[in-house]
Amino acid sequence: MRNKWYFLFKNIIIGPFLWVYNRPKTTGLENIPTSGPTILASNHQAVMDSFFFPLVCPREITFPAKAEYFTAPGFVGWVQRSFMSALGQIPIDRTSESAGEDLMNTGTEVLKRGDALGIYPEGTRSPDGRVYRGRTGMARIALNTGVAIVPVAMIGSREANPIGSWIPRPKKVYMKIGEPIDPQKFCEERGIAMDDRGAPRQLTDHVMHTLAKMAGKPYVDYYASDVKASLEAGHGYPEGAEPWRD
Repeated sequence: MRNKWYFLFKNIIIGPFLWVYNRPKTTGLENIPTSGPTILASNHQAVMDSFFFPLVCPREITFPAKAEYFTAPGFVGWVQRSFMSALGQIPIDRTSESAGEDLMNTGTEVLKRGDALGIYPEGTRSPDGRVYRGRTGMARIALNTGVAIVPVAMIGSREANPIGSWIPRPKKVYMKIGEPIDPQKFCEERGIAMDDRGAPRQLTDHVMHTLAKMAGKPYVDYYASDVKASLEAGHGYPEGAEPWRD
């Protein structure tokens, strides 16, 4: 590992506590390349996903992180900003008109260094534990670089770190790592070109359905951010996204 703070947090400051407290278990670690560029795509259940998976992953992971983690005011904001910066995480303004291009450029640079790029295609935490429609940034990066996507299913992290909680609960966390999805092979099997306009959406949907199956959760063909906005506005779930329909 090249980042000393990453090493300290993982192996000395936070990692040992989480190993005992949440007893993380993993299958499929052999599917993560030992070196070279790779994309690690995970469903997003909790803030602590970015703690649990790096804890068990043998490689250092760089996550594009929402810009709010770097701009919050006060002492808590300082701690948050210092922590994210120390671990080499990269801020992305998700509200910017250039957010998609920024993610593409940032992700491509990480992969050019031969590093592992961690990404949550849903773009935000699931509001209810189900797996939601993915944003196409992950797929566009994969198709542009030819780098394979390794699906990572987070299971139990939502119970260990419910939305709104600061202190994790002593719940067991489980992670499944699936076989790499080669973007070129994916396109060849479907008879489409890697630069086909519809390729990013098809690849994204394939990854999200794979994650839903691995996690044992229903797939919802809505963006999680849209569902959250509807719930926060007091309108309930959009028609067709209701949990009781699963």
